[in-house]
Amino acid sequence: MTQALGHAPGFLLSLTVAVAAVLATPLVREATNGRASVPDMVVALVIGILLSGVARKSIFQPGITYSVKTLLRYAIALLGLRIAFGDILALGLGTAVSIVVVMLLTLLSGLWLAKLLGRDAGLGALAGAANAVCGASATLATATVVPDYKNKSADIAFTVVMANAISTLVMLAYPPLCRWLGFTDLEAGIMLGLTIQDMAQVVGAAYAVSEPAGNTAVIVKLFRVLLLLPMVLLVGWYFVGRGAPAGQGKVPVPAFALAFIAFAALNSVLPATPAAAGYHSIKPILVEASRWGMLIAISALGLGTSLGALLSIGWRHMAVFCGAALVVFTLGTGAVFLLR
Repeated sequence: MTQALGHAPGFLLSLTVAVAAVLATPLVREATNGRASVPDMVVALVIGILLSGVARKSIFQPGITYSVKTLLRYAIALLGLRIAFGDILALGLGTAVSIVVVMLLTLLSGLWLAKLLGRDAGLGALAGAANAVCGASATLATATVVPDYKNKSADIAFTVVMANAISTLVMLAYPPLCRWLGFTDLEAGIMLGLTIQDMAQVVGAAYAVSEPAGNTAVIVKLFRVLLLLPMVLLVGWYFVGRGAPAGQGKVPVPAFALAFIAFAALNSVLPATPAAAGYHSIKPILVEASRWGMLIAISALGLGTSLGALLSIGWRHMAVFCGAALVVFTLGTGAVFLLR
């Protein structure tokens, strides 16, 4: 009880920022006549950063730390509810192997570019995972196993913003490119699902091509989400192998891993059982709980991020993220040609 009371001020502040972001997002869209559609996750991050001066008070710190570290893991575990193993198996072995290889090389490219450009390996892991897996969600999940270092919060915030910005740009650019390259609906779906960072932009781009392309892209993207857990574990093991300080670069606790897989298994099995009706009634609630958990966590991240540190980010950070984005695009497009 005492611990919960200690967490309450920071948690409530983070929740307030999350609610403000949800309320502000449609206002931004209306103010620009629909031309600017900024996800509530990015709005929450920005509001949090603007209020970071207030959040520095010691009364808020326990709750902010809880939201970023513990609540975030619960929210990410619930992402398993978006995955059905049967849909993944339908991709075929060749496509599945190609996705795994592209994702692994993209992660490694982020680490290599960070080293090449003199940036912290943590930034390379964040940028590589964001491009390899699922943008903001992968960034936040990967942050749980990246050791603490100076300006880590600013790097996380930067990666989340960049993932959204790049995803929005390529959502507009990639569908015409798919047509120019002569991709079929199936091939376009694979390419878009494999190369775009965030799920919302995958849906927007792929269904703009066709419904079959959209359906394929969503399945490919969900396979990438399924691989979020092994990707995070891999990053954790990488930092442990580099001698990260005890208690920092450690692999997520087993509960995190087991919950993610358990929810994915439930989503794969329950719809085909007599309990399907009850499951379908509670699943939207749990998915919404996951969304709010992520929103509160990213609000807390913003509250703990120094605006000065964020403004000091230079071209090398941009080069690391954009380089990894170019790698996933090049390899993902090449994989489609190889699968023909």
